[in-house]
Amino acid sequence: MSRTIIALDFSSREEVISFLKQFDEPVYVKIGMELTYACGLDIVKEVKAMGHKIFLDLKLHDIPNTVKGGMKNLAALGVDIVNCHCGGGIAMMRAAKEGLIEGTPEGKEVPKLIGVTILTSTSQEGMNNEMGIPGKVIDTVVHYAKNAKEAGLDGVVCSVLEAKAIHEACGNDFLTVTPGIRLAGNSKDDQKRVATPEFANEQGCDMIVVGRSITKAENPVETYKQIEKEISNGRI
Repeated sequence: MSRTIIALDFSSREEVISFLKQFDEPVYVKIGMELTYACGLDIVKEVKAMGHKIFLDLKLHDIPNTVKGGMKNLAALGVDIVNCHCGGGIAMMRAAKEGLIEGTPEGKEVPKLIGVTILTSTSQEGMNNEMGIPGKVIDTVVHYAKNAKEAGLDGVVCSVLEAKAIHEACGNDFLTVTPGIRLAGNSKDDQKRVATPEFANEQGCDMIVVGRSITKAENPVETYKQIEKEISNGRI
């Protein structure tokens, strides 16, 4: 199975369909806020009908009951991964898991639920001074990951730089999904804690999320295959 998730950071259905038609096999894709807010949840159903696996990246974060209800509705879409913010606390994350289980149609697999730790756009200074969280980023990320595991989540979103520490704290079966991936020479854009696919593989990341490096490439399919080769490196 693919370990590369392509971020469909587009703002229209036409862009998405045109992009995906270049691939002659199912791929794993991420549908986030930009695309969902532009097209509604119908785009999720359409991409799923094309045979692709979906990480629905909506980062739910609210009181437990509200998140539970939201997850219950998202579960009916048949996506493969959904997420919520670890910062909402253990009770909220547990409620999210309950909602997913309750909302999954009978006979269907419950989507994996992962928690967002500290966004990869957040620097050490930003976490300390703006968010008011003291200490090192990695310590907070690992603490959030432990909370997510206690709440019954399947894994977390983290940077490549924290994946190894999370596996040490939560076990190798605890999923690490890592954004902020760029090919060597690509711009970091708004990310702070970034890495190449090869380095992500070395750090034990389970899955990587790649956006612009693929979607803006001259040949997206070949770039995707190159990244899959780098991140796999014999591990599949």
